[in-house]
Order: sequence, then structure tokens, then C-alpha cells
Amino acid sequence: MSKYRKKPVVIEAMQFTGHNYQEILDWLGSKWPFDRDAKAGAYGNGAGKNFVSIGLWIATLEGKMDAMPDDWIIKGVKGEFYPCKPDIFAATYEAAD
Repeated sequence: MSKYRKKPVVIEAMQFTGHNYQEILDWLGSKWPFDRDAKAGAYGNGAGKNFVSIGLWIATLEGKMDAMPDDWIIKGVKGEFYPCKPDIFAATYEAAD
């Protein structure tokens, strides 16, 4: 078996905070349609605490993918967009000058 190294590629990325919808909308543009989707659920310590978490459905080359707050939205080498979980992003990418 042969071994291969992934080519170093500089990408653009923006972290979805749950509050920066318009900034993400402007960056994705109309070329990459997606829908805002509110997902409600009961969460908390059993004391009746509930909240609504807001996610984004992003149209990727593989179909719609869910992006939740703290996920990173990555612009790929062909101009495609896709979400990435924070732990995977931290293990895979570092800041570039």
C-alpha cells in the first residue's frame, strides 16, 4: 500500500454563532440556497428548562446538511459550501496568514 499526504490548501471559513445569519447569508449568496430552520426541543437539567436552537440547512454537493451554532461553514476549493463540527475543524485547520 502506498501512502499519500493531503495537499495543503487555504480555505475560507466562518463560524456559525446562531446569531450571525445575515453575515452567513451574505457570504453564501443566492448561488447556494438554504433554508433557516428552527428546531425546538426540551433540554436542561430536568427542571423544565426549554430553549429553541436555531440551525441552518446548507445545500452541499452531497445534499442538504445541518449546521448548528458553533459549527464552521467552509468554502471548499471549488466554491462549494459545507458545515464542519468544531472539533473536526480544530483538528484539521489552523489559521493562515
